[in-house]
Order: sequence, then C-alpha cells, then structure tokens
Amino acid sequence: MKVLNVYRSEPDATVQKLVEIVTRDREADTFDLAVKSPDYDALVEKIFSADQTICWW
Repeated sequence: MKVLNVYRSEPDATVQKLVEIVTRDREADTFDLAVKSPDYDALVEKIFSADQTICWW
C-alpha cells in the first residue's frame, strides 16, 4: 500500500511520530503545500497514484 502524506505546514515532532507510525512497512511519499508555489499538477498525480492520502495541518 502506498501512502501520500500532504503537509500544509512544517510538521512538528508529534506529526512526525504519527507519520512514522502510519507509514511503517508501507511505501510512502510526501507533498509540501507550505512552499511558495506548489505544483498542483504533481499533487494530483501523486494523489491518484497513492492508495491512501493523509493531509497534515
């Protein structure tokens, strides 16, 4: 199962630990929305290629 983690802001220690737990033994990818100009086309491709998408604020 492939998991996509989408970050709205810089992940703190709690979020990092939770991401570690939910992605254990799984293929994982990330996308950062906190950058100045996110590549939304790439985000859409990543969402459709993932089995599960988790958004972290």
